[in-house]
Amino acid sequence: MEINIQKSRNPILIVYNVPDTLTTENAEAIILAQNPDLKLQEGDIQAKYIFKTRRKTTKLIIEVLPHARRQMLHNKLKLEWSVCYVEDYVSVNRCFRCSGYNHRHTECRNEEACPVYAGKHKLKDCAAPRTEYNYINCERLNAHNQDRKTQTNQSSLDRNCPSLQAMIAKYRQNTNY
Repeated sequence: MEINIQKSRNPILIVYNVPDTLTTENAEAIILAQNPDLKLQEGDIQAKYIFKTRRKTTKLIIEVLPHARRQMLHNKLKLEWSVCYVEDYVSVNRCFRCSGYNHRHTECRNEEACPVYAGKHKLKDCAAPRTEYNYINCERLNAHNQDRKTQTNQSSLDRNCPSLQAMIAKYRQNTNY
């Protein structure tokens, strides 16, 4: 039998309003060259991906070492002719089939569940009024936490859902800040 101690993951940051000419290949070199006051070294930053929002702004997702995170959060990044804002990026995967966390619909082995009314139907087929919302992840959270019950009358699409907030707290707990 072999014991493996789980390593904490490195922090992930989101950089807002990056220039369109920036790519994942040249992001680290540009950040290091144009921000000498951060005292970062090669290998402290790893660009993950770049995406555009609906409003046509470009965002960069980077994985950094803990000391680089502290430096970057306290300063704004200079990228080409732009000054970019940086903050922590916490992303929780949610399955669109069963509304469960930490897996995608392609890997799902659970039954289909409506994200609004915990029924075994699709969201487009749901006819539950807002007063009858019953969220399946909050029910699952209550089943595991017998001593501390949460309300189940909100949608899984709500950012203030207690089960989503518990997943975000768990993610942050496993991150090496």
